[in-house]
Order: sequence, then structure tokens, then C-alpha cells
Amino acid sequence: QCEEAAYEERRYPAGKWACVTKGEPMYEQSISMSFMKLMRYICKENSVGCYLGMTVPVLNEIHLTKEGTKLESEVVTAYYLPGEYQQNPPVPMDPEIHITERAPLRVITRVFYGMTTEETILREISLFWELLGSTDTVLQETYFVAVYENPSIPQRRNEIWFICRA
Repeated sequence: QCEEAAYEERRYPAGKWACVTKGEPMYEQSISMSFMKLMRYICKENSVGCYLGMTVPVLNEIHLTKEGTKLESEVVTAYYLPGEYQQNPPVPMDPEIHITERAPLRVITRVFYGMTTEETILREISLFWELLGSTDTVLQETYFVAVYENPSIPQRRNEIWFICRA
């Protein structure tokens, strides 16, 4: 039971990310299509023509609808550029991939395992709010789903990130 309730606060430095935005009918379609684009960029379809190296987590930025009962269809999938490419990121061949400088981030995070579907994400957000109780220290409309392992692993490790207000 104790294990289940665990969450932690973390800080991430500013940095450059390769991002793809998709708004497919299903969350799983959006992240799958975006991740395939990012993999091609990571593997060779970039201005230096070589494998950039994988970093984790891959982040999926999600937004809840006004009612808070569904995810907005638009999802931003983001890959953190390895240290050697932070100053001068390779240019993506795919025009849908954008290099973005993200500000430092402070999050409260909680681990969950398994598939990331709209249903599981909404459940995890709801459970996390139950644990935290009423607070205005985190955003209530924008969240991150952090993925640490290959999507084909059935019980892969994920995290839900609540973003702390500045």
C-alpha cells in the first residue's frame, strides 16, 4: 500500500527537445505516429545523417478538456536531445518535427505500469489527484506522460507528471 502512494518532486533543467504534435482520433494513434517520426529523426533522418542516441523519458504532453473527463486530441511527443547536440541540434528532415527550447521544469511525479491509453492516463490523473488532495500548486489542465521503456513491453514503466506552478 505504501508503495502505491509514493510520489516525488523533481526538477529538470532547461533544454532542447525534438517535438511532434499530432491530433489523431485516439491518443494511442497520436503517440505512435509521433514516436515513429522521432525514431526516424534519431536514427538517421537528420542533418548530420547519423544515429543521435536514445534518451529517456520520452514525454507526451497532454491537455484535459474543459470538463476534465477526456484528453484533448492534440498531443505533443518530445524527445530530449543528447548533451552533445544541445548547443547545435541536428536539423530534422521531417518538417513536422520542431526543435523546442523548454524552460526548467518542476514536477510532482508518480509511477504506473502498463499500457498508456486515454483510459489508463485519465485513471492515473484521477488517482494522483486523490493522493494530493486539493491544491493549487500544480496545473490542472496540462500533464506529461513520461515513458521509459519500449512501447512493446507489456508492463513498461511510465510516470504521470503534474507540473508545478512557477
